[in-house]
Amino acid sequence: MNILVGLKRVPDTAEAAVIPDSTGKDIIKDRLTFSLNEADNYALEEALLLKEKYGGTVTLLSFGPKAFEEVLRMGMAKGADTAIRLWDEKFTNADYFTVGKVLATACQTLPYDLILTGCMATDDGYAAVGLTMAAILGLPHATYVSKIEIQNSKAKIRRELEGGLLEVKEINLPAVLAVQTGINTPRYSSILGIKRAAAKPITVLDCAGLNLADPDFLAKTILEKLYIPIVESKAEFLEGAPDEVSTQLAKIFKEKGVL
Repeated sequence: MNILVGLKRVPDTAEAAVIPDSTGKDIIKDRLTFSLNEADNYALEEALLLKEKYGGTVTLLSFGPKAFEEVLRMGMAKGADTAIRLWDEKFTNADYFTVGKVLATACQTLPYDLILTGCMATDDGYAAVGLTMAAILGLPHATYVSKIEIQNSKAKIRRELEGGLLEVKEINLPAVLAVQTGINTPRYSSILGIKRAAAKPITVLDCAGLNLADPDFLAKTILEKLYIPIVESKAEFLEGAPDEVSTQLAKIFKEKGVL
């Protein structure tokens, strides 16, 4: 089974201040540390588990500049076979469509039975790249997948729905699955694995290598402004019997133009 896995390098903002930069379209990253996106780590582990069970290969793909090779080497240290970094200076203002388009184009040049991504990136929270890839490749897909079982040429998957509901489906392969956190327990890299990964080559593909022209990857959305919301404490408590509170609430709605 040949599996492709998308990995993203994201800033760790759990214990760091997130401050917009002077452009208002990005954050100041000088004091931030970066790591592998959490959900992508689970997708990588699931790919490795499937490889160990069914054989085959795991190929990693990452969209980003040279710094993104850090997460690719991390993935190879854990057991992935090869890695490809996709980048061109023309991709600088990329949105989720650009990322999905470029990743899908790269996938078209590779043999695969399954494509795994994380369900969401912790930095932008779009949860759209996997779906975009599936749409471009014309493949069946599922999101927030919490269990995968391969049965012949199908994948039996369990996915999370709103309200705590679970859904079990069968999907024909090849397919794109966006993996939920908690689907497994990601492994740690061994010292030997880290040494081997450091010596492995990483293929880099740009627009020419992917045979992409400008209209193929131009962003469909534009970030206008990134800012920290103003924190305001403004609440009015209504007291009295239910009928009195209802009358007060109706009056407020009318004054605000809601009714």
